[in-house]
Amino acid sequence: MENRRKFLIKSALGAAGLIATPAWVQGAPAIIKSFNKPNSVINGVKVGCITYSFRSMPDQSAEATLKYVTEAGLSAIELMGEPAESFAGMPKNPANMREMYGLFMKQRDGKELTTDEKKKLADLRAQNDAYAKEVGKWRTRAGLEPFEKLRKMYNDAGVEIYAFKPSAFGINATDAEIAYGMKAAKALGASHVTLEHPSNDAHTLRLGKLGQKYGMSVGYHGHEQETFTFWDTALKQSKMNGLNLDAGHYIAAGNTDLMALIEKHHGRILSMHTKDRTTPANGKGNLAWGEGDTPIPELLNTMKNKKYKFPATIELEYQIPEGSNAVKEVQRCVEFCRNAIK
Repeated sequence: MENRRKFLIKSALGAAGLIATPAWVQGAPAIIKSFNKPNSVINGVKVGCITYSFRSMPDQSAEATLKYVTEAGLSAIELMGEPAESFAGMPKNPANMREMYGLFMKQRDGKELTTDEKKKLADLRAQNDAYAKEVGKWRTRAGLEPFEKLRKMYNDAGVEIYAFKPSAFGINATDAEIAYGMKAAKALGASHVTLEHPSNDAHTLRLGKLGQKYGMSVGYHGHEQETFTFWDTALKQSKMNGLNLDAGHYIAAGNTDLMALIEKHHGRILSMHTKDRTTPANGKGNLAWGEGDTPIPELLNTMKNKKYKFPATIELEYQIPEGSNAVKEVQRCVEFCRNAIK
């Protein structure tokens, strides 16, 4: 009987040309329902990815991004604004964002920019600021139908969008822009939006109130300014405010109480960026998973054992090895999670 079952499954896959498929496709008894779809829920832990991880790939369209996501074996994502908003008809940015991000990251990591690089970064920021004003006007009149269509396209491919990160929530954004961002997130199926923590109590209060009005939670992301009390004010201001914790940056900041922070705030953590960084004593590096000081296996197994529902969001920031690409490296991170969660 067992041999017959295996034969039928193999025949069904073979007829569809799926004998040589990624590991996440094979061995699924519900063949029809999950046919050719990824599944990155690993032993109850939702492993996702922020699509910023694919920023080095040549095509940044919504369709190409979906391809990267499914090829990496992911069934859940935090979606950056550009793919979704471009799909919805947003004007094209004249600034080279890939170049701008590269220079910004270099500067953020404490590396000295050359005179030409400083000038280039300033020019790119000026272009981007002018573009932001144009986009702000577009957002106030954009409809939600394209976002609903994109959600269906992703869902049909087996991908859930649990968070949305457009540049619509800054301090200078109008209430109309923020409302647009939250409504678009809801149309995409997201439970929360994310943004860099503005370090401005009035703005986190404002976002919390607008989140309550539009039924959308707000996750605040941090870098090396994260501390145990970093989110406390925002959490007190509104039940819609939460953490978009970055576990890697928390370690690189020199904090030693990451597990205690998660234990304290697990009910308010909306999603957790996951990367392998080293402590200040070890140089604050951003390394391939398993080579740094972030306790990723402990984090993932704590999520499993305590049944935490927030996703672990892969954020690819280490240097991509020669001969590889972002999709292959995200695949490796997913595989690391599969091996780590026991």
